[in-house]
Amino acid sequence: MFTERVVSGMRPTGALHLGHYHGALKNWVRLQSEHPCLFFVADWHALTTHYDSPEVIGDNVWEMVIDWLAAGIDPQQSVLFIQSRVPEHAELHLLLSMVTPLGWLERVPTYKDQQEKLSDRDLSTYGFLGYPLLQAADILMYRAAWVPVGEDQVPHVEFTREIARRFNHLFGREPGFEDKAREAVKKLGSKRARLYEQMRTRYQEQGDDTALQRGRELLELAQNLSMGDRERLFGYLEGSRRIILAEPQALLTEASRMPGIDGQKMSKSYGNAIAMREDPESVRRKIRTMPTDPARVRRTDPGEPERCPVWQLHLVYSDEATREWVQTGCRSAGIGCLECKQPVIDAILAEQQVFHQRAQPYVDDPSLLRNIVADGCEQARKIAQETMREVREAMGLDLD
Repeated sequence: MFTERVVSGMRPTGALHLGHYHGALKNWVRLQSEHPCLFFVADWHALTTHYDSPEVIGDNVWEMVIDWLAAGIDPQQSVLFIQSRVPEHAELHLLLSMVTPLGWLERVPTYKDQQEKLSDRDLSTYGFLGYPLLQAADILMYRAAWVPVGEDQVPHVEFTREIARRFNHLFGREPGFEDKAREAVKKLGSKRARLYEQMRTRYQEQGDDTALQRGRELLELAQNLSMGDRERLFGYLEGSRRIILAEPQALLTEASRMPGIDGQKMSKSYGNAIAMREDPESVRRKIRTMPTDPARVRRTDPGEPERCPVWQLHLVYSDEATREWVQTGCRSAGIGCLECKQPVIDAILAEQQVFHQRAQPYVDDPSLLRNIVADGCEQARKIAQETMREVREAMGLDLD
């Protein structure tokens, strides 16, 4: 609401694979040219499931950021930072925990789901129970308008919206709110003030959503408002209290169609992944040894592409002409399985060549990577400090 910012993060699991690229990073690259974007390494989140093996986190952080840059994330367009280097995240998480009902955390769908999937790990900790709230703090800190997620993560965004709503309801009760809001309207200038009042009236009296959107856009363009006045006017526009934390919207992303070399979803835990920057010979070996249609015992046996894991890779990497060639050649036994695999090998290696080229400067000189992240942490922290000043003031903690 306050900006069109996009916020997203990833746990540092080490080198990323092609499923990460096609499932998330390609979308991040597109979004950075359309919105102000903040992308962060969620190292505290990694501790919620791997607190007993923190040594894996350090190296994984840098490998993952190199993969982001290799994918085309541009530090001139996006802010890249590490969650733990912006300690305000922990403070906001703590303050939000004071007002979050326990039942809200227990009902998050992924809570029980993850407990079942990760039965080999001790998840009976407050950190694991509270991770959706830390995730909410990550988003609310930057007053994000959009959070790119798959369908399974939509409940987390809705949970974040509920937290923002509850916080604003509890702490937006500012003494003299309407008087302060009316004074803030005057700061818009006479022409914009009249337009603002018109949009406010149309929305509150007629429920005109277009008027609400126009009013918000007017406030976003106003350069001479303090953050406090801006918050008041957003709240005054809607007829509610002061809006301190903005409610984000889920930005649905297409589910990744990237299969692993066994036909299942690509995952490091399944042992079926191809890393974004894997050695070319390793890529060739993995794809050449992929299982194919079990009906093709001999070269002369016809097959059915729909039964073959390699076909799933053709759907991601091959053009229409190549797919037709595969369909015809496989069903007629006109091509062998190794022939069928070659276009996929060529396409993946061509894609990865770009990744290797983009990554090489950071592999050669790690200080370049450290500088990008240091700059990103500084930018993120400035926004976070501004948010926390408003939050502390609203909660009566501005003791200066």
